[in-house]
Amino acid sequence: MGMRPPTGLPSLSRRSRVLLIVALILAGLLLVGPRLIDTYTNWLWFGEVGYRSVYVKVLLTRILLFVIIAVIVGGVVFAALLFGYRTRPVFVPVAGPNDPIARYRTTVMTRLKLFGIGIPLVLGVLSGLVAQSNWVTVQLFLNGGDFGVQDPQFGLDVGFYAFDLPFYRMVLNWLFVSIVIAFFANLLTHYVFGGLRLAGREGALTRSARIQLAVLAGTFVLLKAIAYWFDRYSLLSSGRKEPTFTGASYTDINAVLPAKLILLSIAVICALAFFAGIFLRDLRVPAMATALLVLSSILVGAVWPLVVEQFSVRPNAADKESTYIERNIAATRQAYGITKDKVEVVDYPGDSTKNPDDVAADRTTIANTRLLDPNVLSRTFTHFESRQNVFGFPSTLDIDRYNIDGKLQDYVVAARELAPKNFTDNQRNWINQHTVFTHGNGFVAAPANTVQPVSDADGGATAGSGYPLFTVSDLASQKAGNQVIKVDQPRVYFGEVIAEGEPDYAIVGAADGSQPREYDSDNESFTYGGAGGVPIGNWFNRLAFAAKYTERNILFSGAIGTNSKIIFNRDPKERVQHVAPWLTTDGDAYPAVVNGRILWIVDAYTTLDNYPYAQSSSLEGLVEDSIDQTTGRQVPRKQVSYIRNSVKATVDAYDGTVKLYEVDSTDPVLKAWRGVFPGTVQPQSAISPELRAHFRYPEDLFKVQREMLAKYHVDNPREFFTNNSFWDVPKDPTGDSAGDANQPPYYVLLGEPDGKPTFTLSSAMRGFQRDFLSAYITVTSDPDDYGKFTVRKLPTDTQTQGPGQALSTMTSDPKVSGPLGQIGLTNRVIKANLLTLPIGEGGILYVEPLYTERNAQTGGAPTFPQLSKVLISYRARGEQNPKVGFADTLKGALEQVFGEGIGNAATTPGFDPNATVPPPGNTTPDNNTAPTPAPQPNQPNRDQALKDLNDAITNVRSAQLGTLNEALDRLQKAIDAYQKATG
Repeated sequence: MGMRPPTGLPSLSRRSRVLLIVALILAGLLLVGPRLIDTYTNWLWFGEVGYRSVYVKVLLTRILLFVIIAVIVGGVVFAALLFGYRTRPVFVPVAGPNDPIARYRTTVMTRLKLFGIGIPLVLGVLSGLVAQSNWVTVQLFLNGGDFGVQDPQFGLDVGFYAFDLPFYRMVLNWLFVSIVIAFFANLLTHYVFGGLRLAGREGALTRSARIQLAVLAGTFVLLKAIAYWFDRYSLLSSGRKEPTFTGASYTDINAVLPAKLILLSIAVICALAFFAGIFLRDLRVPAMATALLVLSSILVGAVWPLVVEQFSVRPNAADKESTYIERNIAATRQAYGITKDKVEVVDYPGDSTKNPDDVAADRTTIANTRLLDPNVLSRTFTHFESRQNVFGFPSTLDIDRYNIDGKLQDYVVAARELAPKNFTDNQRNWINQHTVFTHGNGFVAAPANTVQPVSDADGGATAGSGYPLFTVSDLASQKAGNQVIKVDQPRVYFGEVIAEGEPDYAIVGAADGSQPREYDSDNESFTYGGAGGVPIGNWFNRLAFAAKYTERNILFSGAIGTNSKIIFNRDPKERVQHVAPWLTTDGDAYPAVVNGRILWIVDAYTTLDNYPYAQSSSLEGLVEDSIDQTTGRQVPRKQVSYIRNSVKATVDAYDGTVKLYEVDSTDPVLKAWRGVFPGTVQPQSAISPELRAHFRYPEDLFKVQREMLAKYHVDNPREFFTNNSFWDVPKDPTGDSAGDANQPPYYVLLGEPDGKPTFTLSSAMRGFQRDFLSAYITVTSDPDDYGKFTVRKLPTDTQTQGPGQALSTMTSDPKVSGPLGQIGLTNRVIKANLLTLPIGEGGILYVEPLYTERNAQTGGAPTFPQLSKVLISYRARGEQNPKVGFADTLKGALEQVFGEGIGNAATTPGFDPNATVPPPGNTTPDNNTAPTPAPQPNQPNRDQALKDLNDAITNVRSAQLGTLNEALDRLQKAIDAYQKATG
């Protein structure tokens, strides 16, 4: 019987080949086309914002890295295939007519270039695509410098670990990849062409095959020896002792480190044994060396450290790990910016005998008690200030402070943005969604310590009671000339809510010969004339963006003319992340009015994940709290062991201009990135005083640092090891996620000893796995003391209630539980932010604003959260249980606890903290003398001012939309008059 000869791949007809080529071209266009379009549109966008140099440098670095790694991996694999083919035996024995290798050999021979060039090319391209993502490692290596801090083990500068070591490991990894692939490629080539035969008991290997495979194997083992050398430095970021601490432990230094050196020596010997195989036909020597390396890796690299850990360290862990815990404490404090020069720890008793009315700082703190919760009031803002359904506010508002008429006041703030998710019916068509409704209108603020009175002069409830007193800066107020916070351009084209539209873009600018079409109000339209946006007047750009958004209307719509622009990437955080991809942005951007412009301020961080001995943690786990869980706000997802808020960014709400400002000139990571992208970050001298006055200490960074301070306030390594002195972030006792998520920190105005208010970010801390208060952490945002931490540390032998206990005590009090139960029958009770305030030079005051809104099943007009009650709790020294205050107002609740008169400080509007600040020298050195009382106001003037104020409030309630601004202006004048009369 005749046998069918070996054949190659089946041949294709000409038509089939044409169709195959066309299909490949189409597949390539589908694969590469969108990337080319994105590259072009990104090129245009980066040019618009003025950061094209960033885009070009990142792109070039990625391309060069792709090419270099592709050439190295592809070249090594090609060389392995080439040498294997050229040294193939002249005569190849055939096992028989059914030899499967013969068929493959024939196939390869008939398409030699396809296999010889195609395989290395594909492997090189795939490797290059993976490697190009390492552009950050390459640029930091090229531009990184020294930290000026040496590690305690090897005496190397931290810059080596931050900038150099990652690059060396990356290079080593790709060499490993290329050698491993080349080894198997060479092995397979020899097998196909007869250099390696598996017939017989032992098989056969030609001299050429033996030499080539020995060289590749020896090179691999030699690279492994180099890897052992670098592994020594990686021990300083070891996670062996996590979660106790990060960094090299006793076992790492005394067992693993010597083991690495031993394995390095064995690897060098093993590599030499493989290279000896070039000259020796006996492969038993390299085989024995390989077995020795594997056995040593198990015994020396794994078993020995395990023995040391189990029998030497664990029985004496506190002593053995003491030195390494000290290193971890020092490194973590340095890496997270909580060194002793930045953190002041003061002893704080947790109770006091002083009346807050006798302490200047307390009068200021109480007067500025924040009753408005920015996480509750979004729907209230929307109801009263959205004006039209196309406008809206984010689900969580923001807190900032403004100096109005010389008085510092914190406000709940928000930009009135376009809200695409609110569009209905015809508003959702392409013309309206992308060319008519293009922008928001105005900046809205409400004093955080003020609400409309909860009762009128006769004691009855008022219609607007408990709602914020809004200060609005928009087009209407601009025309009326009555802006309290002056805004020259209130239109908002860039914002967080605007960016929620899908797809996120707006086409602005007048079409040829057309009238303004962008919606300002029911009676007015507008044509954008700002610097933002990419021109799409030419057909090429229109085609590019039509393809980008798969929208044919961009090509054919008459709303687009020669002067039209397309605005996209409108989320402030995303804009900053795009222009500075080397930064990690904070989860919360906030609007501020600076020199008449609405700016979004975005905090940005430089981070590292390999700072030696510093605690390594996930940002997501550190920063997530009850607000993030409730609202779904994005939190950074990154593993870090070093973080700095070195950059503040601003995004203009009208034209989208992005500016980056340096705020930490000592950060070596920022210095490296400024070397990578020179001129992109402006120096501190470019920050205007008006802008600096609105810088807040960032929430995400504070949440990271409070988690670190919970452990790393401890100095003694033995005490650190026992965990006894650790703190915990308290669980948030309010809201739907009560008890499941961390309590968020809060921005509050606290009084300084001289009565001056300071804008701080604060957080209570409880004992480790206990509910009692252990510390109170604040950090100031004021320009003069920005970033200064104060940790009020409570004694461990007292039991001051923590937030959860305090809220439980307040709500279970008989005078509270009964009325709250009655209210809950027809209303939903919303527990707002539970504030912890230090007062009485040692005491802790808890303030819990309670909001209500009518239950849906009760019917009637829709309601929105409004302040209805105020709960407070305070325990004076010598008292067994805290006193609870429960009233319609903060003043009423305070007077229930502290007695008549104390509530005057909380009466708003009309309190001037500066009026009651004693002049210097009015207290004795021991601070026991009460401050000099302020001059008494003129009673007739005060009565008249109070009457005018009540009339103005009534006028606001009855005002229609068209006269509301005038009514608010009258109210502001009445407030000023009342302040003057009572001052």
